[in-house]
Amino acid sequence: MARLQGLRRERAIASAQFRDGTFRNTSPVGPGLKQSPLPLAREYFFGGDRRVPAARLPVERPHEAWARGAEREELRITWLGHSTVLLETDGLRVLTDPVFGERASPLAFAGPRRFHEVPAKLAELPPLDAVLLSHDHYDHLCAESMRAIAKLGVPVVTSLGVGHHLEALGVSPENIIELDWWESCAIAGGDLRFTAAPAQHFSGRGLGDRNTTLWSSWAIQSARHKIFFSGDTGLTAELETVRDRLGPFDLTMIEIGAWHPAWGDIHLGPAGALDAFGMLGGGTLLPVHWGTFNLALHDWDEPAETLLGLARERGARIVTPPLGRPIEPAKLEGPTPWWRGL
Repeated sequence: MARLQGLRRERAIASAQFRDGTFRNTSPVGPGLKQSPLPLAREYFFGGDRRVPAARLPVERPHEAWARGAEREELRITWLGHSTVLLETDGLRVLTDPVFGERASPLAFAGPRRFHEVPAKLAELPPLDAVLLSHDHYDHLCAESMRAIAKLGVPVVTSLGVGHHLEALGVSPENIIELDWWESCAIAGGDLRFTAAPAQHFSGRGLGDRNTTLWSSWAIQSARHKIFFSGDTGLTAELETVRDRLGPFDLTMIEIGAWHPAWGDIHLGPAGALDAFGMLGGGTLLPVHWGTFNLALHDWDEPAETLLGLARERGARIVTPPLGRPIEPAKLEGPTPWWRGL
């Protein structure tokens, strides 16, 4: 907690999630492996060769559609890769977990490199009303991206304690809104509301700062629409409480990638994502947190392919838009398996 000072430190200490110097999950789970690391090492060194696509993935450029705008009452989304999504709801725009850098890493020359170009640069986005940042891991809090966002002067809504990192990256304190679980804030004249909700994960960006900031899932509400964004989480019964208190949701954006049974308590994977989707009340599922970085041991497209198969069995409604294509989820018949045959 040495890095959190003043009111930020006081709020962390007062949080029900903070105990013995760090934030904790409600259930007694942590970031450790659930099995011996030796099989994982064998899988890492001798596993398959499809963790990275053979070539850069194709993307669509959304600029023309963005220029035309969306119908004010519609919900339109553009998946830009990993957990970065531009939401357009009731005439307002929210950008989630903006990662526009080439690598999900503290280093510019090493670490997981993206599989595809960014469909649109930050400077090419339409005007934003808010940025939503779920937690502080490098594949969600990109320093390069946040330095650029700092210059836009838009509100950044995030989990308790994460504002410490944002201030260091140049975000003005008056533009930082940090929430504990079940806290809410309203912006854009009250037309857009964010609520931080429980998630089962962990935090940290370097040595000595493990779990000194909070992680959250999120509910986003505009005049006509409710959206759920999982951030990173394992399966937890608290998702049913989220449904009861904050749902039902028109769209649920849930992580499916960077998963392995060894860390199944803190990531969902495709089957866990569908379980979470059911606990949240169904609706339409947009899978995120896949297809951009090599962060696990599975084939790069395995999470999406597995999800499609399981969704057919369970009758779940999912949408899988190509990278960069703006879509209105309510108007789609079903998924688009764009990754097949690449």
